[in-house]
Amino acid sequence: MAAVEAETAPLTLESLPTDPLLLILSFVDYRDLIKAIILTHTLNRFSEILHYSYVGKGAREEDLDAVEAQIGCKLPDDYRCSYRIHNGQKLVVPGLLGSMALSNHYRSEDLLDVDTAAGGFQQRQGLKYCLPLTFCIHTGLSQYIAVEAAEGRNKNEVFYQCPDQVARNPAAIDMFIIGATFTDWFTSYVNNVVSGGFPIIRDQIFRYIHDPECVATTGDITVSVSTSFLPELSSVHPPHYFFTYRIRIEMSREALPEKACQLDSRYWRITNAKGDVEEVQGPGVVGEFPIISPGRIYEYTSCTTFSTTSGYMEGYYTFHFLYFKDKVFNVAIPRFHMSCPTFRVSIARLEMGPDEYEEMEEEAEEEEENDSAEMDESEASDEDENESDEVQGEERRRRVFDVPIHRRRCSRLF
Repeated sequence: MAAVEAETAPLTLESLPTDPLLLILSFVDYRDLIKAIILTHTLNRFSEILHYSYVGKGAREEDLDAVEAQIGCKLPDDYRCSYRIHNGQKLVVPGLLGSMALSNHYRSEDLLDVDTAAGGFQQRQGLKYCLPLTFCIHTGLSQYIAVEAAEGRNKNEVFYQCPDQVARNPAAIDMFIIGATFTDWFTSYVNNVVSGGFPIIRDQIFRYIHDPECVATTGDITVSVSTSFLPELSSVHPPHYFFTYRIRIEMSREALPEKACQLDSRYWRITNAKGDVEEVQGPGVVGEFPIISPGRIYEYTSCTTFSTTSGYMEGYYTFHFLYFKDKVFNVAIPRFHMSCPTFRVSIARLEMGPDEYEEMEEEAEEEEENDSAEMDESEASDEDENESDEVQGEERRRRVFDVPIHRRRCSRLF
């Protein structure tokens, strides 16, 4: 019995005789050996990631055929090919199709398996012949693919739905177009992930896009910005486009220790697509006054809205040196542009008669005036209570708020 156990025991380095092992290692370059050890540790680390267990095994041809029979439409060929390799994922957090976190808002999209997607297939007006690809359990947000051309949509288009909040017709659903086909949509996302375009924080993929040119260096401090559009908080009617941005402030490791400094205030110059300019100034960021020293990085997220489909922001931070507190200086924030995806207006709106359209626009204008009046009253009340709230009121009008990014902590706590 002992002999059998000895024969089946796994072979390890510890079980090898010392002299032959040393002879073998004498022919190996030490640097190659170190690289091999590092590579082994890396592979072991990736093999332990549990996210892979959430991805379903490929669907069978008969399963896909059954779904086609259930929905009464043919699935796109590229969709079928992809789902033969994998069948979506379990409804877990974080989702494979990216996350976004703000102080009071969290989104994480799961890639739906084919059976769950079939259960959400739409036959109602406004989303007819649309199959959900993703789902967020926190917001109810989904990305859809049009399996048939209908209601002004092109076949195989992938989009976020955007209900028309002005029209009184529930079938009036505008669309933010994300991809022309399933392949276009899926490969674009994957390329952003594998290329490092989307940051991965605590095993979550965040859908921020970084422009390599959106970097500004002042002395030893570098500021870079990445941005993202949030369709679930945006609308075409009325025009309200919601963006979030992620700012990284870093001091060079080569900087002298006496260059350590603390952020005092921020200044923003915000310009929409019409050229309208708004200025915002206030103390610190996210209610904090971060200290930056050689090699240290500080990151935070913030957001803003535009009534136009695009706009840009730029500005500066004001710092003071820790060792020379009376000496202050400004650090440039690079100009960064924000633009919503291409959108298509609901065919239900396009088919409205002139009288109905005019009545709807009048109601929208009246509602906007009422909202503006309520906001003015609120701001006036704030000024009566405390004149120092003027800057905060200005930020509330823009819906600008900041959220710090705590490194090495769960990103859901941003």
